[in-house]
Amino acid sequence: MFMKFAADFHIHSKYSRATSPDMNIKTLSEYAKLKGISLLGTGDFTHYLWLEELKNTLKDSGNGLFEYNGVNFMLTGEISSIYSKNGRVRKIHNVIFVPSFDIADKVNSALSGYGNIAYDGRPIIGIDAKDLAELLFGISKDIFLVPGHIWTPWFSLFGSKSGFDSIEECFGEYTKDIYALETGLSSDPGMNWQWSKLDRFNLISNSDSHSPQKIGREANVFDIEMSYKAVIDTLKKKDKKKFLYTIEFFPEEGKYHYDGHRACNVRFSPEETRKNKNICPACGKSLTIGVMNRVSELADRSAGFVPENSIPFKRMIPLAEIIADTVGVGVASKAVNAEYRAIIPRLGTELEVLTEVNEDKLLRELPIKIAKAIINVRNGNVNILPGFDGEYGTIEILNEKY
Repeated sequence: MFMKFAADFHIHSKYSRATSPDMNIKTLSEYAKLKGISLLGTGDFTHYLWLEELKNTLKDSGNGLFEYNGVNFMLTGEISSIYSKNGRVRKIHNVIFVPSFDIADKVNSALSGYGNIAYDGRPIIGIDAKDLAELLFGISKDIFLVPGHIWTPWFSLFGSKSGFDSIEECFGEYTKDIYALETGLSSDPGMNWQWSKLDRFNLISNSDSHSPQKIGREANVFDIEMSYKAVIDTLKKKDKKKFLYTIEFFPEEGKYHYDGHRACNVRFSPEETRKNKNICPACGKSLTIGVMNRVSELADRSAGFVPENSIPFKRMIPLAEIIADTVGVGVASKAVNAEYRAIIPRLGTELEVLTEVNEDKLLRELPIKIAKAIINVRNGNVNILPGFDGEYGTIEILNEKY
């Protein structure tokens, strides 16, 4: 039976570095319900303690997915590959989807020969991404591999610091087995549409969350059967009747949208970077080239081009950030949490409030400033100071009439 649902495939557990201790199945399921995420990736199945916890906690649904407290889970993990290829050090992150604990065990057994996969939820191993693909597809044709946050400067497929200029250079003959790419927080589908070589791939969006509060800040919305096979089959094709849209950050808010040097508080547009010959004017060191600049370097189309049969997207700002902006307090404050917890039971999940509840109902049911802010975000009435060199951008929601 087909159903409309939102999925966030890429998160991390409490066993990854710099993650919240609350990244456990119980808390994740609670926040997934608040957010409106019906299918959540487990993240980090390569870590033995997390995998054991998953085996003891999740119920096998018999369709390649698992369930806890009414939330569906898919076994996922992220591998950080660091290796040398074509005269350069490469640092590539890939997200792995598997349909069973048996296959997860086989993956972990194979990967353990390349490094210590137990030391972190997102292990770093010395395996070429092409060899990783060969290894995984040799274990099972049901495994799905997605290059993660493909434009991030330091650890990604096309990153300015250690990536490639084409997917073929990275994956070789296994390029044909790559069907989807993760855009990452600092880019959106519209930016990726500027490069024709990406047209055949589905562009997916995930939160890469390290805390429960941030799951669903990017997501994918489907109208399909809730099963592993249905999800993977949909990600292998471009069918707008089944893959409805992605939910996106404003990419300017991402940590690597602009170029810059955080230590010197230098934030540059691509044009400013070129004028300064990629050098920080304050200290003379090289700038970190961000996503916008790197996309423009490889693009062969103008901004605004929309390829035929592309999957649409909707931009949003997380509800807690909208409340904080209107109230004038920090996003982690008790006042923001109280208002958030009051809104959800009245109007539905966070994703429904941000993208689906009609304007009249928002204006009728919510404090007027919050309702107007949600509507203005939907209409793109925001000012954003872009993120750069690992620092998130800052957003101001404009008080426009509508």
